[in-house]
Amino acid sequence: MSPSQPLPPKENALFKRILKCYEQKQYKNGLKFAKQILSNPKFAEHGETLAMKGLTLNCLGRKEEAYEYVRRGLRNDLKSHVCWHVYGLLQRSDRKYDEAIKCYRNALKWDKDNIQILRDLSLLQIQMRDLEGYRDTRYQLFMLRPTQRASWIGFAMAYHLLKDYDMALKILEEFRKTQTKRGYDYEHSELLLYQNTVLQEAGNLEEALLHLEKYEDQICDRLTIMETKANLLLKLHKYHEAEKVFRELINRNPENHAYYKGLENALRPELIEDRLKIYREYQLKYPRAQTPRRIPISFTMDEQFRSLVDQYMRKALHKGVPPLFVDLRSLYSDPKKVRGLT
Repeated sequence: MSPSQPLPPKENALFKRILKCYEQKQYKNGLKFAKQILSNPKFAEHGETLAMKGLTLNCLGRKEEAYEYVRRGLRNDLKSHVCWHVYGLLQRSDRKYDEAIKCYRNALKWDKDNIQILRDLSLLQIQMRDLEGYRDTRYQLFMLRPTQRASWIGFAMAYHLLKDYDMALKILEEFRKTQTKRGYDYEHSELLLYQNTVLQEAGNLEEALLHLEKYEDQICDRLTIMETKANLLLKLHKYHEAEKVFRELINRNPENHAYYKGLENALRPELIEDRLKIYREYQLKYPRAQTPRRIPISFTMDEQFRSLVDQYMRKALHKGVPPLFVDLRSLYSDPKKVRGLT
């Protein structure tokens, strides 16, 4: 409640109900409670009530009236963080993000530790790419709520976006030490994967691989572990180990193009015939899979290309595959392949 315009208990209870109605999207009820306060001559110009009435009207699509009430409320109580916050929400709804940020900052002058205003401000700062401002706001939230997971992650993410990877990793590691894993903890699993992502972006590939292997049993997403490990091994030029993981991934999903590309990078075939050999192996192993038949069409030429595309199209037409043309449309960008198709 604003110290300059305090409400007696009865009206204060009604004002709290307005806030609750807004949160629960019961806008018409909110307007009724606002009317009850404003119909009293003593509180006809109560700033925060006028502002909340304006915000509620905005949610009902009555924008002009909304601005009128919010500005009137603000004029009557310039020292209210509620009025400034509401004005900021109104500006944000009109995508006037710079103006909304100014309103939030004014609101914080009168209530510097308001969690909701700080959260709204941080969201707009990151949207406007004000990364240094976002870092400062997340630090305030961190100091106010040091036990919350979101405070730690948001603070670390601010440094991550600023490319201060060392600081981001320090914060994440300190937070990880405070956590105790309880059975199937998906949130803890995602924290470890995020920590691994920051290690990779920092260029610490060897450390990222060791981190992945160390906490493998605590990560729930087994597929992401395999994909991350395969790509890390590839970047570290551990081709033999990468090959094994990519083959496991193909066995899990023989239709994923990226897995075949990774396997090629691990095997490093020098000739087209060597590349074809990889795909022939999986054509025999997974006769119903489409991807090991489709990929060779994109890198073969002349008679090889004609033979492969003929087999591919016959099989698709026989099965009545609807998106066959969409699938082959990319081949028409290569004049040599077009000649092979005609």
